This record gives sequence, structure tokens and C-alpha cells, in this order.
Amino acid sequence: MTAADFADSDLTRNDFLGGKLHIHQPAHGYRAGVDPVLLAASILARPGQSVLELGCGAGVAALCLGARVPGLEMSGLELQPGYAALARRNGDENNMPLKVEEGDLARMPASLRARRFDHVMANPPYFDRAHSTAATDKGREVAMGEGTPLKAWVEQAARRCAPGGSVTFIQRAARAPELLSMMAQHLGSLEILPLIPRRGRDARLILLRGRKGGRAEFRLHDGWVLHDGAAHDGDRESYSAATAEVLRNGAPLPFPA
Repeated sequence: MTAADFADSDLTRNDFLGGKLHIHQPAHGYRAGVDPVLLAASILARPGQSVLELGCGAGVAALCLGARVPGLEMSGLELQPGYAALARRNGDENNMPLKVEEGDLARMPASLRARRFDHVMANPPYFDRAHSTAATDKGREVAMGEGTPLKAWVEQAARRCAPGGSVTFIQRAARAPELLSMMAQHLGSLEILPLIPRRGRDARLILLRGRKGGRAEFRLHDGWVLHDGAAHDGDRESYSAATAEVLRNGAPLPFPA
């Protein structure tokens, strides 16, 4: 896929963080939901630090983080040229510098191989296609279907992380055991925050963070409940007040280190 595949007529312009960000996305294909926003909200970054997002897509997570924490040096790696071009455009139009390299994380571009970052984050494909059905849209399939093994995502994230820095993934809860095992081979001070749809439901997603060189014991945090009520109540938004602060106002997601 090339940048030319995305004419303006192929795109929508969507508000994130209550209108603080305006993001161009393909009308058909992979479209960012709340997952990258939650990922960005969990990163404990400070002004002046460097951040790398692996598989940055149209740049939603990186730009949400940049909107919350000014003065970051933000970089992204994206396999699909069309999405990489969108990420650059979205950075420019939101007045946030976002340097995006095109490439495969299994064959990391030399400009990134030479660097270490204070924070590395990723929203890798959720589905192992040995046990699921591929999407018909190519862009969506690359984003959602695991072409590069999850192990490679973890290894490359750990390599790009500076000593004392953090690596944070968002992933399906069903894959928590394998992701935790992989991260434990390269990182320490591991901690999981379950993301629970509603009180009394099983977690569907997790945030998993590790530290380069960390020595703290593993921590399983109390789950973060996304929605109020026991069930969806009509055609309206039902996010909890705390979750709405994260999604609409760019508040940090409490995920203590």
C-alpha cells in the first residue's frame, strides 16, 4: 500500500481527546478505536523524554501521548507506507512533530537500530491467524492479524528501550500468558492492568508494562472498569466518568509503576 492509495476522498477526519486532536483515517480499513488512546494514557512520560511506537498506524497513540505530555521526542515505525504517510500528516496538522520510519520491525531501519528510547509502546495485532479468520481489507488485516510473531514485537521493543526505560503493550487478555512469558525474558518489574468492560465481566484487554533492568516483583493491579452499568443502556455512551476523562480530556490512566 502506498500513500497514493489514500486520496482525501478515501479518508475521514475524526476527533480524538474531545477535539484536541483531528486525525485522518481510512474510511475503509483499519480505524483506531479507544485502544491506542488507552495505551497512550498509560505511558509515564515526562517532557524531554523520547518515545517510540512500534506499528504506529495513523499515529493516534503517539499523538494522544504528545497532546498530554508536551515536549516529547516522538518516533514511530510503520510497515504500511500509506499509514506512515497519514501519521506524518496527522502530526503536521496537529502541530506535533512525529518522525515516522517505514519498515518491518523484524528488519528494523538503521536509524532506529542506532537509538534507545525512554519509552517504547505498541498495540500489536491481536489475532493469531492460525486460530482466527483474516480480514478482507489488506490494511485492516495487517493491523489486526499477526503476520510478525508477537515474540518479535517484544524482542524489538526491549532492544530499543534504554536502561531504566519502559515497554508497554496493549493486548487481548486471552494472550496475557504468552505475552507475560515473552516480556519476562527481556524485562523486569512487570505489571498488568486488566481493562474490564463492565463491573462483574471478564477483562477483554490488558496493559502490560516492563522495565529495562527492573527488579521489582510482578504486580497484578485492580482492573480498570471502562463502562458504568451492568449492560449497555440504549444508544448512548456509557463510559465511566474516570474513563471519559481519559478518552475525552486526555487524562492519564492510573497505572502506577
